[in-house]
Amino acid sequence: MKNIVILISGGGSNMAAIVKASQRDHWADTLGARVAAVISNKADAAGLEFARSQGIATQVLDHKAYPDRAAFDAALAQCIDVFDTPEHPVLVVLAGFMRILTPGFVNHYAGRLVNIHPSLLPAFAGLNTHQRAIDAGCKVAGATVHLVTPELDHGPILAQAVVPVLPGDTAELLAARVLTQEHLIYPQAVFELLLKA
Repeated sequence: MKNIVILISGGGSNMAAIVKASQRDHWADTLGARVAAVISNKADAAGLEFARSQGIATQVLDHKAYPDRAAFDAALAQCIDVFDTPEHPVLVVLAGFMRILTPGFVNHYAGRLVNIHPSLLPAFAGLNTHQRAIDAGCKVAGATVHLVTPELDHGPILAQAVVPVLPGDTAELLAARVLTQEHLIYPQAVFELLLKA
């Protein structure tokens, strides 16, 4: 079985979209793949409850309990690698995981660490993407699924979705429209990665 481990920090709506797609499209039967675990760096992440309700293993690894980023990433890798096998390398999916990962961690999962970012990369890497798009006078915004590399919000683009920036948009209104598209393109991009695995 190809195991998918999803990392979250909050509500986990993209995680839930992937789980629902895996169930609806019978990934276990068609791809030999499953969402094996959801790991959060925050005990109060609402997405953990959804994962538990779906019978998915969950774990909390509080980043504040570690002396530095490298120590946290090493512990996180140990949790993930429980699901890793030589025959079927685990796919690690970042779904609102609000931690910058060390180059060592990223390189350990090179080619199988995927993220979604709420902008049309390479534009607006980092935070506050929606307000920055509005402030820049962009006519369109969107989301990007990409493989993770040591450089933040860079790496090969797997999928993008475009939404219009409307007159009078606020960052919150634009974010809601972008999120709707994220829920469509992220499961599809994960599916396509699994096809190649």
